[in-house]
Amino acid sequence: MENNNTHRLTNTFNLLKFTFVVVPIVAGADKFTNLLTDWEQYLNPSMTGMLPFSGATFMMIVGVIEIIAGMIVLRKSEIGGYIVAAWLALIALTLLIGGQYLDVAVRDLVMSVSALSMARLAKITV
Repeated sequence: MENNNTHRLTNTFNLLKFTFVVVPIVAGADKFTNLLTDWEQYLNPSMTGMLPFSGATFMMIVGVIEIIAGMIVLRKSEIGGYIVAAWLALIALTLLIGGQYLDVAVRDLVMSVSALSMARLAKITV
């Protein structure tokens, strides 16, 4: 029975790990192409005004960070999971502060909890 539970935990961990490698890398790469969405629309206008560069440049920087985060999850899942969880929570917070895209904020909070769960599973399955 313990072996079966271990197998289930490992499978769950691997599913979450795959998700948090692929999704940040795809979303990060899309910050350069805007094929999935126009990412600048999610920027809080008051925050955009404080940037020393354009919103598009900011989103490209975000894209690089997301790609790196996905690669960290691939190599060091526990550390990467905590990074992705914090990153998603911060994104959700900025959306909540802006008062727009509340559905996306909720989705990002759920993904943050999932990334945190993956990081915790990494400790016992890897």
